[in-house]
Amino acid sequence: MKEISVRQIKEPDFSEGFSIRNIDTMLSEKDLVQELHRHNFFFALFLEKGEGEHSIDFIGYPVGDYSVFFMRPGQVHQLTLKQGSKGYLIQFNREFYAPKEEPVNFVLRKVSHKNHCPLSVEKFSKLLLQLSFIFEEYTQKQDRYKEVITASLEILFIELVRQSKNPKEIKNDGTKYSQEQLEELLELLQKHIVTHKQVTQYAEMMHLTTFQLNKITKETTGSTCSQLINEQIVLEAKRNLLATTNQINQIAFDLGFEDPSYFIRFFKKQTNFSPEAFRKNFK
Repeated sequence: MKEISVRQIKEPDFSEGFSIRNIDTMLSEKDLVQELHRHNFFFALFLEKGEGEHSIDFIGYPVGDYSVFFMRPGQVHQLTLKQGSKGYLIQFNREFYAPKEEPVNFVLRKVSHKNHCPLSVEKFSKLLLQLSFIFEEYTQKQDRYKEVITASLEILFIELVRQSKNPKEIKNDGTKYSQEQLEELLELLQKHIVTHKQVTQYAEMMHLTTFQLNKITKETTGSTCSQLINEQIVLEAKRNLLATTNQINQIAFDLGFEDPSYFIRFFKKQTNFSPEAFRKNFK
């Protein structure tokens, strides 16, 4: 059985769960070309200058100057960066940065669920100052540098959430409480979709009633919780169909479906394609 490729950073500088790299150095001599794969860590790409192609979970995003790409563990992506691009690449796992305080953890959830964020020169320059400071701390490794970096990451992510707000994109943003609950739900879906596919299960994990949970999802996204669950199942199915050569039956089992024929019917109802047709047409 072929699993979706998971990139592991092998360099010694990631042994402690964090790295920051200067893209200028990485791309000084050649392009960066990565085929479809997935990470088991957070991936944040800050481009002061950039040209190339980037697809995250099968959605293509424009690569340009003053833009940020942020990915959560488990997402799949395909990236090409042209020589001469400038900026920073941050990669970290939950062992290095796992905020226990809910307000800080919410910021990480919020920033990591927006995969692409184009910014103005002025907004990006504020992030660049913080990134340069983190890079200096990481390079010099002075006393208690890890603590300085984790504190700086918190500031960086708060600033990114501030800078990425676009009032024109917000139609029914809901209350702050609803937004926080939505972010928690999305994280739970990412973690548990293989074994948990019922609204009642997520409501129980979040200490809510199904009515309360559906009210939150309708208020913030316009969709029911059941619809969000189905979307997550379909996304994970697409990841497996396009990034592996696994048989359809195996993919169904890997996604927690005991009956492959039911999985096929479910996928076709959601996408208007059978799994086989989807793989053939989009791979």
